[in-house]
Amino acid sequence: MNDPELSIVIPCHNEEGNLPPLAEAIDQVLTPLAVAYEVIFTDDRSQDGTWQVLKRLAAANPRVVGQRMRHNRGQSAASWAGMQIARGRFIVTMDADLQNDPADLPKFIEALNRADCVCGSRVASRGEGDNIIRIISSRIANRVRNWLSDEQISDAGCGYRAFRRDCIGNLKFFNGMHRFLPTLFKMEGYSVIEIPIATNPRIHGSTHYGVWNRLFASFYDLLAVRWMKSRMIRYEIAERTDPAAGRSAPL
Repeated sequence: MNDPELSIVIPCHNEEGNLPPLAEAIDQVLTPLAVAYEVIFTDDRSQDGTWQVLKRLAAANPRVVGQRMRHNRGQSAASWAGMQIARGRFIVTMDADLQNDPADLPKFIEALNRADCVCGSRVASRGEGDNIIRIISSRIANRVRNWLSDEQISDAGCGYRAFRRDCIGNLKFFNGMHRFLPTLFKMEGYSVIEIPIATNPRIHGSTHYGVWNRLFASFYDLLAVRWMKSRMIRYEIAERTDPAAGRSAPL
């Protein structure tokens, strides 16, 4: 089988009710576009029937790949595990709860012609699928993230992103890194843009994030990213010797 053009990486934990409609929605959006794709679901050791559902989906659709963590390790680990086996030239990350709308996938694909990484922004659609507490906590968390990481991303907490696979080539995995991929990519010299996306209400299951972990759980990770940015070595070579000519040449 030829490698796909697009790998959709989806970490999941206790999402058995959302996975079948999500896989179907992705197929309905991408099949008419004639895009070769794969969907990689990583079950972060769910307590419900998520793994059984994934095995059924994979058996019925060769584009679906399922893998299960030996232990529960969190969203960053499950996302990274999916990225490590992705075969596509481009990777899309999205949540498993159907709040990230697969109908927005064509917008991401088009935007990849303009940047190395495309981040979804729910600012315009916020309120359509969220309660007021989540909206307020997300806005506060976003401002804190941008302040500490010196960024201007309108929706830093959105996990719906698309990027070239080679963007992750030099990244080192750490817990919480999924929150800061755009910043990490920019530190490596890649371009990052945002596009507006829709927000759907959650139908099955319950959210894994509350006010506490949305506002405070990533604080130490933010400090680490801020430290990495401050220690980043940046330089330009002005001139280099030319071995063939035996002289120096400007760059």
